[in-house]
Amino acid sequence: MPISRHFEIVYMLLHRKTITAGELAQHFEVSTRTIYRDIDTLSAAGIPVYSSKGKGAGYHCSRVIPLTLHCCRARRKKMF
Repeated sequence: MPISRHFEIVYMLLHRKTITAGELAQHFEVSTRTIYRDIDTLSAAGIPVYSSKGKGAGYHCSRVIPLTLHCCRARRKKMF
């Protein structure tokens, strides 16, 4: 389930200007700590997720997500 949640988080970040960890946690019915771990996982995978503080705070994602062929090939090899 976490992988599908990760993809959905990315889609939500791409389609909304900003979203808070609390909103994501409520949507997925998990704790905010789980969302923090998911955001860390996405960042470690090279997804450009940014956070902001203050009024209108939350997470947002760059509209351009860099994907390398090396990353895709490595995952494809693991699948087969």
